[in-house]
Amino acid sequence: MPIGVPRVPFRNPGEEDASWIDVINRLYRERLLFLGQEIDTELSNQLIGLMVYLSMEDETKDLYLFINSPGGWVLPGIAIYDTMQFVRPDVQTVCMGLAASMGSFILSGGKITKRLAFPHARVMIHQPASAFYEAQAENLSWKRKNY
Repeated sequence: MPIGVPRVPFRNPGEEDASWIDVINRLYRERLLFLGQEIDTELSNQLIGLMVYLSMEDETKDLYLFINSPGGWVLPGIAIYDTMQFVRPDVQTVCMGLAASMGSFILSGGKITKRLAFPHARVMIHQPASAFYEAQAENLSWKRKNY
């Protein structure tokens, strides 16, 4: 039985009554972002939009990106990484669970003194792989050995 997204009370400053919003939106308001699935174009665009919006809202407060991802598509992942470098606030990255492949690349994109992994988290880095560049990479490796 699905339970849906948990909802939490939220009160805007100056208002008496709280409204109920989903927990993810509440955490976004605190500048806490989550990468918790395989990276694709849709997820990339959502994270990029949030980072740009939150950096425009207040460029002095850090953004926090929590990562639990098996990796995913290269170009959307690079777009997330580039956005992390572009926005003015520091982006703190936290690995919780798994940061593999493109997830580990994004983890490394956090501010150099503000990257961490929880004690039982796992980070997996591998050589870049692409069907398009595979033949070229093998050719370069062969040339390097023969010179």
